[in-house]
Amino acid sequence: MDYVLSHELATALFLFQKLEKPILLEGNPGTGKTAIASVLAQLKDTQLIRLQCYEGLDVNTAVYEWNYQKQLLHIKLFEQKPQDPQFSDKIFSLEYLLKRPLLKAITAKKKVVLLIDEIDRADEEFEAYLLEVLSEYQISIPELGTIKAIQKPLVILTSNQTRQLSDALKRRCLYHWVEFPSKEKELSILKKHLPTMEDDLAQQVVTIIQNLREANLQKAPGIAETVDWAKTLMVLCKNTLDESLIRSTSGSFLKNNEDINYFLSRPLEEFLMPIKNE
Repeated sequence: MDYVLSHELATALFLFQKLEKPILLEGNPGTGKTAIASVLAQLKDTQLIRLQCYEGLDVNTAVYEWNYQKQLLHIKLFEQKPQDPQFSDKIFSLEYLLKRPLLKAITAKKKVVLLIDEIDRADEEFEAYLLEVLSEYQISIPELGTIKAIQKPLVILTSNQTRQLSDALKRRCLYHWVEFPSKEKELSILKKHLPTMEDDLAQQVVTIIQNLREANLQKAPGIAETVDWAKTLMVLCKNTLDESLIRSTSGSFLKNNEDINYFLSRPLEEFLMPIKNE
């Protein structure tokens, strides 16, 4: 696997599995929170079910929806042969449900990884709906009753802190703040992805990225941007950095025009200085 864990994060992930309790991972965008769920699913050799949160997310999209077309077809068949005494029970059964991510995870026969990504982007009403899922591993459907998990999913929630989450949600989860990696850790990540990269070039790339994170940018480069820039340089067969090369590849690690203009307006040496507290 290409994911490099800190001791603290590894401990938190160990505990959330042993305690069968959801874990909330908060941190800046680009720190690798979402990737943790993917790596865990690979390690467990199980399915990753992802719910991408956004403003306006509702039960029909996240949990379940009735298959109205199939229900109407059943009603028409009943009208032709109205002898089924259990007709009303049948059209409101699991057979007529369209399972969305949360219900898929709850009803999966094998333990799965459920990623509820960027929960801070969802409305507070949906956050409140999640409380039953996170505490009891069950979903209540008015027409059917309560559906309990066959196998408790491994639930990972991520948040970029665009808004404060409720205390009720946090109480139901273990918590871990995911930091940007140290220089040493980020170098290890690069070596995992690009084992043939020259050490001097890797040092320069990571030093520049880490210094940029200390600057007042609109969007600080994340770990993915570090790897993307390094891959770009490898594709171009470059082993050293110069002003021209940085200018032509800056879009690999900076994704905002103001940030690019700021970076290119400063002397390169400023970003190659030793990192504070290194």
